[in-house]
Amino acid sequence: MTDLKQTPLHALHLSLGAKMVTFAGYEMPVQYPLGVMKEHQHTRTYAGLFDVSHMGQVVVRGPSYADIAAGLETLIPVDILGLGQNRQRYGFLTNAARGIEDDLMLVNRGDHVFLVVNAACKHTDIAKLKAALEPGLTVTEVTDRALLALQGPAAEDALATLNPDVAGMSFMDVATLDLNGAEAWVSRSGYTGEDGYEISVPSEVAEDLARALLALPQVEAIGLGARDSLRLEAGLCLYGHDIDAGTSPAEAALGWAIQKVRRTGGARAGGFPGASTILEQLDTGPARKRVGLLPQGRAPMREGVVLFADETASDPIGAITSGGFGPTVGGPVAMGYVETRYATPDTVVFGELRGKRQPLTVAKTPFTPANFKR
Repeated sequence: MTDLKQTPLHALHLSLGAKMVTFAGYEMPVQYPLGVMKEHQHTRTYAGLFDVSHMGQVVVRGPSYADIAAGLETLIPVDILGLGQNRQRYGFLTNAARGIEDDLMLVNRGDHVFLVVNAACKHTDIAKLKAALEPGLTVTEVTDRALLALQGPAAEDALATLNPDVAGMSFMDVATLDLNGAEAWVSRSGYTGEDGYEISVPSEVAEDLARALLALPQVEAIGLGARDSLRLEAGLCLYGHDIDAGTSPAEAALGWAIQKVRRTGGARAGGFPGASTILEQLDTGPARKRVGLLPQGRAPMREGVVLFADETASDPIGAITSGGFGPTVGGPVAMGYVETRYATPDTVVFGELRGKRQPLTVAKTPFTPANFKR
């Protein structure tokens, strides 16, 4: 793993006894001695600290916020112009074939937009942004800051020991705050379904901040293993698995992220790659949809399991894109795509597992209730 990149918290992970794996070109902790199951349960019950410094942090600047928003809206089909200052929104980059090139978070910081993009896509994303927006706007990758996520019902109390102002933030609020003597860009958000924060801090102080949080009794270090089971229970997509360049927002059940102003009949409808097909699918419905799936047995069904309408059908109706054991649910959970006529909750479909057809029930997501602070 000598050619892999390392985050500013790499030495801390090793000192904590983390098991390291390759992920998106980085050496990352998949679990700590506590183990994936207990890390998952600790995050749901108390608070977990995640290193997400491999993600891309990007700043887009221009003559005015309106100019920045207008530029970004040619690439991202969400309402950026109408986003309030110091508010964050989920979005995605689309392509001409109506697929999702990457999903991301974006923040209106007044004189700039701050983006957080996926690690595996960040270099392609930045090149796309630069090619489309410069020289009228400037696109800069932030390379001198780490990114941490503090997630769980005790996250507010834990972070408030470093700055009580975090308690006044609501879901998707963003603020610049002093944390442990450092300038932190703090958003009340995350990707676990729990309340929590994502925190961008200068790389050189990231370990000090992490250790200050880990010194609190309610906080444990959490690896990629539990991060995956947490986001799966929360019904959240993993890029490259549940969504990709061949998946449309309507198919992925992400139409909620495209506000009315960008849809058919809206004041700024369309104008982004793949708009005609994406908007048509939102209006009339796609041929397939992403759904939650509950295997009826105890055995998890994982990515790649082919789905059928019944035990004898020869033609598949879809496939699983994410699957595993849900510690909070207490059983296996999965997500995948099925033909739209099979996407109604409580529909029973069959997955082919080790040569045998096993039943699954189509279910609404999230599998466990979200606990965001509205």
